[in-house]
Order: sequence, then structure tokens, then C-alpha cells
Amino acid sequence: MSPETSDTLDQAMVRSSGLDTLLRDLTDRAVQEVPGAAACSITVRRADRLLTLAGSEGLPGGLDLRQYENGSGPCVDAAGTGAEQYVPDLAEESRWPAYTPYALSVGVRCVLAVPVAVEDEAGAAFNFYGLGAGGLDAGRDAARAFAARAGDAINVSLSIERRRQSAADVRTALLSRSVIDQAVGILMARERIDARQAMERLRRVSQDRNIKLRDLCGQLVTRVAQPRDPSSRRGQ
Repeated sequence: MSPETSDTLDQAMVRSSGLDTLLRDLTDRAVQEVPGAAACSITVRRADRLLTLAGSEGLPGGLDLRQYENGSGPCVDAAGTGAEQYVPDLAEESRWPAYTPYALSVGVRCVLAVPVAVEDEAGAAFNFYGLGAGGLDAGRDAARAFAARAGDAINVSLSIERRRQSAADVRTALLSRSVIDQAVGILMARERIDARQAMERLRRVSQDRNIKLRDLCGQLVTRVAQPRDPSSRRGQ
């Protein structure tokens, strides 16, 4: 990969405010950097389900979806097997009869799917689409280099996202524990029962009402914390 291409990817990482932004930027840049590419998308397999993480501007929405629905196609095979798939002319391709007619109908004539190693994912691929037969012949090396470099960028961003999510999960758990403890204290004071009895009562109500324990406790704490309307005391 040329130093210029490397620099553009580094700049994309610096500017992007999150993984989604980075991926959209990468697919747009792939179209600029890979000769013959008219559109680009990124496929990832998660929990035995394929999905498109991002697509370049102008990418027909059904190009990847049709492959996922049929369970076959160049990007499905690349993500699933880890082997590059290149179709220089879809008009002469017979491997994916349920997919090729649609691709041709939206003007796509050639497809290059390059597998990408993504941490903690079952499979991923960069998908490049060309409009003419053999349109990506000259861009295959550039596509491989771009996908390899972008794979590194994606992994770094995914690692950052996972750390952020982990921190958010810890904060949520601490807040949940706090509100549950407050609700237990409220019941202990009101009903003159111990902590074990208060927790059992809260769990029973949670099950009976089909509401999460955390949410039930939050409602109780909020209700108790609300100031009483002075008018409610009139006449007492």
C-alpha cells in the first residue's frame, strides 16, 4: 500500500467519532483508492448471522442483503471460508444463480470479496463492486492491501468500543445495585422486616408483575423521593 493510502486511513481513524463513522469513511475511501471500484461494503458474521456494517455512498441496498437471504454469494463465501472471491463477469458466473440476476439488474458486472481478519468475529470481508466486465482486474492488489490495512483499523476501533461498553456495563451494574439496596432499605423501614425478607418481597412482586427487579426498585425509590403535595395534607 502506498504511503498516501496509509495516511488517508490514519486520518480517517483520527477524525472518526466512533466505529460506525470510521467504517463509513473507510468504504468511501476504498472506492477512491481501488481502481475500478464503484461501491464497497463490509460484511461481518455475528452469532451465525451475516450483516453489513457499512456501505459506501451509492451502494445499492440489496447487493449484500440478497446474498444473506440466499446464504450464498461472493461476500458470503469470503466471510465464511476466508478465501478471496473474484467474479470478473457476473454475466458468465454460475455459482450463485439466485444472486447474479439481481446484481446485474442494478448495474454490477464484477465483484471482488476480500476476507478480513477481525478479532472476536466469526468472519468478515470487504466487498468491492465494479460496473464493467473485468473492471476490478487492475485493482485486486490495491483492494487486498486496503482491506488488510483497514482490518487493523477496524480491530483497534472494536477494541476501543468493547472497553467503552465494558465500562458502561460496570456503571450500570453499580447503579442497579445501588437502587436495589435503597429499595430494600425503604421496605425494611416501612414494613419493619429484615433485609432478606425485603429482598424476597421485591423479587416476588417483580415476578408477579413481570418487571425487572432493577426497574421495580427504581420506581419505588423515585416514588418515595418525590416531594409530597402540601394540598394532600389539607383536612387531615
